[in-house]
Amino acid sequence: MNALDHDPLTTARTGGTGRVRTAIEGGARVDVRDEESRTPPLPAALGDHVGAARPRAARCLGLALVAAALLAGCATGTTEADPGAPDASSAASGTVATPGPSRAPEGRTPDGTLLVADFGSDTVTFVDPGRDGSGKGGAPIASVKAGTAPYGLVVGEDGRAWVATAEGVAVVDTRQRTRIALIPYATESGPVTTGEYRGGGMGIALAPDGSRVYVGVNVPGEDGTVEVIDTATREVTGTAPVGMRPFDVDVSPDGREVYATAHDSFDVTAVDADMLKTRRMEVAPYGTEGGLGSWLKPHYAVVRPADGKLLLPFEGERLAVLDPRTGKVTIERMTADTHQHGATLTPDGTLLVVGTGPIGSDDEGPSLTVRAPDGSERVVVLEGPHEDVAVSADGRTVYVTGGFTRDGYWNGITVVDLDDEESEPVRLTAGNRPLGIAVL
Repeated sequence: MNALDHDPLTTARTGGTGRVRTAIEGGARVDVRDEESRTPPLPAALGDHVGAARPRAARCLGLALVAAALLAGCATGTTEADPGAPDASSAASGTVATPGPSRAPEGRTPDGTLLVADFGSDTVTFVDPGRDGSGKGGAPIASVKAGTAPYGLVVGEDGRAWVATAEGVAVVDTRQRTRIALIPYATESGPVTTGEYRGGGMGIALAPDGSRVYVGVNVPGEDGTVEVIDTATREVTGTAPVGMRPFDVDVSPDGREVYATAHDSFDVTAVDADMLKTRRMEVAPYGTEGGLGSWLKPHYAVVRPADGKLLLPFEGERLAVLDPRTGKVTIERMTADTHQHGATLTPDGTLLVVGTGPIGSDDEGPSLTVRAPDGSERVVVLEGPHEDVAVSADGRTVYVTGGFTRDGYWNGITVVDLDDEESEPVRLTAGNRPLGIAVL
């Protein structure tokens, strides 16, 4: 079903500093590598993907076998290491920055403070982003207990943060930096554990009017659910079935539909916000070959306010544009050529996408894609894997968490100045495997 229409090829060339690769619309010249060997034309229909796709798709089966055997990629069904054992990735992740009491502001938390979910702990951490939000001179200022292995978070206009943990949804008063509630899930998701495949909350979103919270609940090895929480009573008022491992949850601009992006079932489920009726829509621009062992699955999505369509980045090559009204998926070309996770939009509609690093020998390293509404891109090189992304209120500064759902993460945030393309990203040590992030 989902036809794969696509725009003219966007080509790439290396920028002058080597730190930023700039994409140009409609150009025919490619300085990075020969375009024919890099990516052939996109197929016309979903069923054509495997035969017509670039070498990445051709090696899907091999990657799936490696993923299943070695925990490479975003496979599932693998037992996580004993949480009490030493962290094998400690050399990559570095030490955990302890909040300094002298930094903690008295009274209300200042606007512009960052809040991150500490997936490697049971806390959320408040972070001073430094001078003018640049990351320079920034540091953690306070941590508040939320619940085991917090994943995603969202903050309402009332200053309350809703944090998806393995135990339930924590409610944190960000102004006073205190947890005021922990709402248990209605869905049975197994014992409370830690690690990439733990059960419990993952993606989370607020209704536009702030009246409801929608949280994707992972049930290991099975389909998940979206649970609806009334923000006034702090009670679960309904559940809806969705796909496997709902990495991300989004809401339509009018609040009528909720979208759960399910990583392990290659789909997005649209949930009627009032009736909780569901529609599943496959989003698999590389096909579904490899199943649970495949790298080439959806992770995060954003809803484009202008038309309500969902944007789902894949591998720094393909941006799947899903029309939730019809279930049709069209494809636009991307240029980062790296495995991708977190995504968000700036106020002017610029798409920001986190590149976590290569899954093959010919792929590029970690990056941040900055994609303008016209489809032109520049790619900012990052040091080490990252996971999620948030942007300042003025759209000028980007904050990328270093937590990452797999090994190789680091305990910090990378800060990118969107206005100054020549400036180097600033690394700010903060949090404990930080994943979800919000700007207060």
